[in-house]
Amino acid sequence: MLKSLTNRPWMAALLVGGLLVAGAVMADYFRSYPADATPTFVGREKCADCHQSEMHAFLGSHHDKAMDLATDETVLGDFNDVTFEHDGLQNRLFRDGKKFMVHTEGQDGQMQDFEVKYVFGVDPLQQYMVEFNRNADTKDDEVARVQVLRISWDTQNKRWFYLRPPDVKEKLEPDDPLHWTGVAQRWQTMCAECHSTNLHRNYDVATQSYHTTFSEIDVSCEACHGPASLHVEMANSKSLFWDRHLGYGLARLKGEDTQPQIDTCAPCHSRRGVLDGTFHGGDSYHDFYSLELLRQDTYHADGQIKDEVYVYGSFIQSKMYHKGIRCSDCHDPHSLELKHKGNETCTSCHQHPAGKYDIPSHHHHAVGSEGAMCVNCHMPHTTYMEVDARRDHSFRIPRPDLSVSLGTPNACSGCHVKDQLESLPAKTQESLPLYQDWLLAAEQGNEQVAKAIAKTDQWCDDACEKWYGENRQTPTHYGETLAALRADDRDAVQKALRLIVRNESLAPVIARATALDEMTDRGHREGVTLAKKLIENHLSGTELQDPILLASAARAIGRAEPRMAKSVLKPLLDEDSRLVRSEAAKALVMSGAYATMVGTERSEVDKILSDVKDELMFASDRAGSHLGWAMLSEQRGRLAEALTAYQNAIAVEPGTTGPRTNLAALLDNIVTSSQQDARAAALLKEINSKLGKSSNIQDWIQRLRAEELPLLGRDANLAPNNPGLQYRYGLALYLAGDLPGAKKQLQRAVELAPEVEDFRMALRLLQEKIDSE
Repeated sequence: MLKSLTNRPWMAALLVGGLLVAGAVMADYFRSYPADATPTFVGREKCADCHQSEMHAFLGSHHDKAMDLATDETVLGDFNDVTFEHDGLQNRLFRDGKKFMVHTEGQDGQMQDFEVKYVFGVDPLQQYMVEFNRNADTKDDEVARVQVLRISWDTQNKRWFYLRPPDVKEKLEPDDPLHWTGVAQRWQTMCAECHSTNLHRNYDVATQSYHTTFSEIDVSCEACHGPASLHVEMANSKSLFWDRHLGYGLARLKGEDTQPQIDTCAPCHSRRGVLDGTFHGGDSYHDFYSLELLRQDTYHADGQIKDEVYVYGSFIQSKMYHKGIRCSDCHDPHSLELKHKGNETCTSCHQHPAGKYDIPSHHHHAVGSEGAMCVNCHMPHTTYMEVDARRDHSFRIPRPDLSVSLGTPNACSGCHVKDQLESLPAKTQESLPLYQDWLLAAEQGNEQVAKAIAKTDQWCDDACEKWYGENRQTPTHYGETLAALRADDRDAVQKALRLIVRNESLAPVIARATALDEMTDRGHREGVTLAKKLIENHLSGTELQDPILLASAARAIGRAEPRMAKSVLKPLLDEDSRLVRSEAAKALVMSGAYATMVGTERSEVDKILSDVKDELMFASDRAGSHLGWAMLSEQRGRLAEALTAYQNAIAVEPGTTGPRTNLAALLDNIVTSSQQDARAAALLKEINSKLGKSSNIQDWIQRLRAEELPLLGRDANLAPNNPGLQYRYGLALYLAGDLPGAKKQLQRAVELAPEVEDFRMALRLLQEKIDSE
């Protein structure tokens, strides 16, 4: 062989050249970025260089128009010196040169002129935002506090309207958190994270000021695909390969696994708490967010949407989710438009013989009518923000039978309830333009409306029975169990236990976790026992649990006695899911198990609780975050840290109920403990030193309770059917010396929740005190 190569030099050169090329290719392949290489945001212009068709589809989409500066091109509302009235206020919308101005009520209650700096959204409504507190310390690339006006523009009907909070018909006072200048209408608090790219809230608790930044003002490419600097470097390099470890340097959203894409869409399309504010596309949802479960105020008992839940919580209830359907199967991921018109969006997948579904024998409505549209039966809509109709993404079969038995909505009644309109008084008819208005009226006690709905439900149920006969499917539904739990049905506990352990394909994990939470919240010890079994099976590998259910199980164990809680929860501190680790650490504190730990055991929990503090402080502009950390600190014996956190809660939101009561109780505890505890004595000395000679700790406690009393009274009046609020207000009145008032509130709490022993005991002890005087 060597001799033949020697005789043919060109062959040798070719072989050597081939080896050199192969070696270069191999070297190119094995050259890679460091494992800890961190990509940065580069902006849409870099993406558009190569991805022109995707950029063309994206421009003009709801993501592209999520937020913008107020300019002649972006403002859709009529600012041609028009007057708009609401609640007796004469508001004016006008121009001042190039500026867009609103003359309306400010946070001091006076009518003032405000400049609209930003627009929010594009269809079916556009909102307008005003920047406050911008000063010399605010950098050019930072945004100070921004408030969203309630005066909004209906882009479909070309009109101004006042966006009221749900169920609030009276005028909002300037000091109300729901007023447009209040915290509930603050851009940074409520909206910013999902309407801009690479947003950092940057709230300074000490100065109570924002220094918010973003890389792009709207929802741009990198909001979904992740920061793209490494991808751009790879694309512009002379390498033949993408990186062997990092792939093409972006989130992998198109693979066989559907979860990365769904997890990428879910953060902005779900109601959730934030665990870690550094989420990028492709990351695991449950390492960064805590999904809100099927709460009574946000979902109907059967899991249908009630309040705004932003799709994801509905979608994971659906068979489509469990069959591997992902968002981009129906929606173009760049334009966000449906991929097909009308029923074709559904029939593009559901292509059954002889048009099994898209024919009258299935839907029993005239072809081309609203009743023949797949979405109107399987994705009924609810209208939010007065004009924004959003569809339920649980893709459920209408169940009038559940409406009859549980009072839940159904798509059939949603259309046909209007047939009962003439049976109602004229004034009532005017208040019922939408199906959701009927449901709300019935919930608030309007018996005439409730009867009209019930009559419609029964009519729809009878029609389904007639249409489908023996072929009609009415399987057991998790909504029946949740409704039974909430009604304190005697069989509810056993139903819940069976639901919680059901297969995921039969009962979605969000429903199972809700059942477990509600069991334990209602004091059913069986929930704690089952939670222990679920965790043990998971840890042994017998039956791995979804993080949502495992987190609920950890919360349940937080109600167990300390020894059991410690043995069950401690192994969960090593779980991959941050959600599970966080819930386990908090439950160890809540159960009292933390107090039994020493040394490295306690350090291990403290490390995770440090992450919990970061989770809470992601929303450091809200009192609830500081209140939550204060309570965890207090239960761990860190009284000075708790003291600071309670004070921060009061400073951030002075009108919030809770922090003052808790702080007063903590100060009482410090005074009492100072006789035996050196740390408490030192803290008491420090407090008195700061208060000075003109005051003392007892004066502070009395001031806190006096300030809290009207806040509790306000909340108790706003939520008269909330037993916990009535109870807390009753206790506060007792501490203030108003025994008759305290008795009235405690009686109300007992009436609303007779099963709660604490309420009954407080009322009994108060009555004994009254009788003895």
